[in-house]
Amino acid sequence: MVPTGRLIPTLRADGYTQMALDRLLLEQCQTSGPVLRFYQWEGPWLSLGRHQQHWPHHWDELVRNKTIAMVRRPSGGRAVLHAGGLTYALIWPDAPHRRKQAYRDACQWLIDGFNHLGLTLQFGDESASVDDPNCFARSTAADLVDQNGIKRIGSAQRWQHGCLLQHGEIMLDPPQELWRAIFAESAPPPAPASIPRDGLDQHLSNALRTLWHQVDWSTHELTNQEREALASLESSSSSTVF
Repeated sequence: MVPTGRLIPTLRADGYTQMALDRLLLEQCQTSGPVLRFYQWEGPWLSLGRHQQHWPHHWDELVRNKTIAMVRRPSGGRAVLHAGGLTYALIWPDAPHRRKQAYRDACQWLIDGFNHLGLTLQFGDESASVDDPNCFARSTAADLVDQNGIKRIGSAQRWQHGCLLQHGEIMLDPPQELWRAIFAESAPPPAPASIPRDGLDQHLSNALRTLWHQVDWSTHELTNQEREALASLESSSSSTVF
């Protein structure tokens, strides 16, 4: 029997909605095939890793003065600034249980997709550090870097009941001033002009379809039942106190 896969149309929404939807899709994973969705954020958001307990005090001030908003991810890792980029979530039942292999298998479509656009990416090889709260400060075997060693895609995972949720932030045009205000360092340079800002989600979706050709992929909007469950999850997410 051919496994079925689901592509969800790109959604622009606030951080509470985005993270609640990914949690919902992960909960449904045992009764569905793989799911891929891309999304963009309404305004600049900082997402904290699931277990991240410490961050600079001035981040709280940036939230209070509405420079940024902050939300907690269901996946691990460190803080990620979502502004000027593209985020993806891949939900994968029966993924390889070896973490390094799972990252490689869950990222190869990205490598293929960007290679067709003239940008060569490879896995980072630096050890992760718990001291720096910024996800993009270092690259690990979970991340993709370009030929100059610049981290272009940062990834984080969450395993639940044998299902994998992989989050990834594709760095396109990081805002220089905001990045420095948050992380006290220069932002990575923009992605090359050869990388389309419009239509990149469709291009990368096609790359996944090509690589995972054994899966019967189709596009489906959220169901009414999912929208109702999402509204409930959003309420609990927005009440989180950092």
